[in-house]
Amino acid sequence: MKKLAFLITSAFAITSCANNSSSQNDLVKSQEETMKIHDEIMPQVSVFDKSAVTIDSILTNLNAIKASKPTLDTALTRQELTLLKKDLEDATDHMMDWMKEYSTDSTTVDYAHRELTRVKEMKAVFDRVSKEQQQILSKY
Repeated sequence: MKKLAFLITSAFAITSCANNSSSQNDLVKSQEETMKIHDEIMPQVSVFDKSAVTIDSILTNLNAIKASKPTLDTALTRQELTLLKKDLEDATDHMMDWMKEYSTDSTTVDYAHRELTRVKEMKAVFDRVSKEQQQILSKY
């Protein structure tokens, strides 16, 4: 009877260690993927900041641009550029907020999964805004 109790206890201990190891691997994998995506997005922040300055310059010089491009719809251009600048700034602000809130000390798998989901969503926004930026600013 003592041997059976020992075997059952040992089996639970081994299963528990295996589960902890699996959870730990999942945690590390999620954290690494989160940082990898962050590292892909981060360089775009400076590009977005420069683009916002470029937009300000275009908006300031819109009359001169209109003189060289008489068919330019300045009202539509102003609206399009203003919206793009807002999107660029919102994406950048979202990244900065996420970085302030992100806890590298967390050891819970659920937290790691949530943050991975958040950073993937942020990457999708950055990709969309980057594409918009390239399409719109290539006209100028």
